[in-house]
Amino acid sequence: MQTLPTRMLHLLSPFAPLFSERVWAHAQVLLAGAILAPGKRTVAAALRVMGLGRLRRFHRYHRVLSRATWSSREASRVLLGLLIRTFCLDGSLVFGIDETLERRWGKKIAARGIYRDAVRSTHEHFVKASGLRWVCMMLLVPVPWAGRVWALPFLSVLAYSERHATELGKRHKKLTWRSRAWQMLVLVRRWWPEREIVVVADRTYASLKLLDRCRSLTNPITFITRLRLDAALYEPAPPRRPGQMGRPRRPGQMGKRLPNLSAVIEDPATVWTPIAVRGWYGEGERIVEIATATAIWYSTGLYAVPLRWTLVRDPRGAFATQALLCTDLDADPKRILSWFVMRWQMEATFHFQEARRHLGVETQRQWSDLAIQRTTPALLGLFSLVTLLAHQRMTRTASIVRQTAWHRKAHPTFSDAIALVRRELWAHETFRGSSLKADTVEVPRVLVDRLTEAVCYAA
Repeated sequence: MQTLPTRMLHLLSPFAPLFSERVWAHAQVLLAGAILAPGKRTVAAALRVMGLGRLRRFHRYHRVLSRATWSSREASRVLLGLLIRTFCLDGSLVFGIDETLERRWGKKIAARGIYRDAVRSTHEHFVKASGLRWVCMMLLVPVPWAGRVWALPFLSVLAYSERHATELGKRHKKLTWRSRAWQMLVLVRRWWPEREIVVVADRTYASLKLLDRCRSLTNPITFITRLRLDAALYEPAPPRRPGQMGRPRRPGQMGKRLPNLSAVIEDPATVWTPIAVRGWYGEGERIVEIATATAIWYSTGLYAVPLRWTLVRDPRGAFATQALLCTDLDADPKRILSWFVMRWQMEATFHFQEARRHLGVETQRQWSDLAIQRTTPALLGLFSLVTLLAHQRMTRTASIVRQTAWHRKAHPTFSDAIALVRRELWAHETFRGSSLKADTVEVPRVLVDRLTEAVCYAA
């Protein structure tokens, strides 16, 4: 008996060539178990919910993560291809990149370190935690039936702690230059060389070296991030006079120093243009004022990067005036702001709020290096995979949203999407012998026992 419904197998068929026939069969069981399991996402929990709790050769399923030969990087490429062909066949590809902390303890987890916990920390309270730091890329796309932009993870890379890199005899890679982020960007550009790529990130990635590399590629990557208000900005160098002596100027060479953006904000001569931005941090449409211009950002000993800066202020004073930078000098400021606002979905989807609540991230118990490098990216990618599986049904059926008398949801959320996929998995090859129009259906006792155990051990 096949583990997954035919419709799901058709969607997942591009992943099959990445595995051997036997490993692919085991991977399907783990996939279905990870979706159906209500609590921890361990291999044991996946086997129990699939009715394989008494299987004596259970170690074969553990080896899918710890020993089997398959490439998680190629799986990321296939997943990204499915997402793009489903949600954005044309136009710019907007990606978000960020890092997050998976809280883990244990002496056998060699790559863990002590990091700032961004979820629990505030401006006044600093919290450190032991865990693994992941750098993730997400495709930011509007999901039609959800009515908003979702951040769909497809590529996650473990950033080693400095201590672990020293133990391995390797150079410690930072998050930006010659690092995980740069390698991930080059990889995605290699996968999709013909499409315009826009990347939005927080201030951590406002690195002159990273920005210069992105804009100097054969097919440049447009990078958008926050800019410090005290950044050293310069005018472009004046054109050379006919017959002027001296060597040619380097690209991006500067002219005179411009005032800091903090001074531009206070300058009464600054022209502010009101614009309406849709999807403003979950509030719908918002009226803000912007001021924009081009300049060259330079820091001593580093690269000179031409950019377009955009100041954003709220006429109502609800938030402090902030600055954004974009490496595309010709980009429309309104479009820059709309791209950056899409990054807000990364906070809700990515910082493990949805992944912890619905997919059990941080509950897995693998400790071998290879299993760790595969399990967390697989669980994060499961968010995107569930979205694709739900999209099959949402396009053919009216929106299936759980409604109550005290709460009316206008659009489905991820909890509705995963519930829809679970319902299809439970129904697969279960009620086949019963009439679809009958008031009473026959349910095998084995299935009733599995459902009862899943509900009883849900928390």
